[in-house]
Amino acid sequence: MIEVFRTNVDSPDQAATLIGHIHSIFNDYKANFDLEDCDKILRVKSNNDEIKTYLIIDVLNSYGFRAEILPDEIMPPGNSEKNLKGILFPA
Repeated sequence: MIEVFRTNVDSPDQAATLIGHIHSIFNDYKANFDLEDCDKILRVKSNNDEIKTYLIIDVLNSYGFRAEILPDEIMPPGNSEKNLKGILFPA
């Protein structure tokens, strides 16, 4: 299972600290940040259990950061990457 969070973490040092803390609490979770993304994404993956999202949010909150679950974006029926080529991959 993978869960994606929008955060306000903006420093690689902050991200490293948070990842270390997440990994120390949740041995089976693998976490990483994408600070280049406008949503400062935190991805958490677990091969064994459902991800305890409220605890991940609590960890970030305890360090003074915000985190919220980024909802899955579902493509409308009948649309595909091919149909949206001009939107997703402008010429």
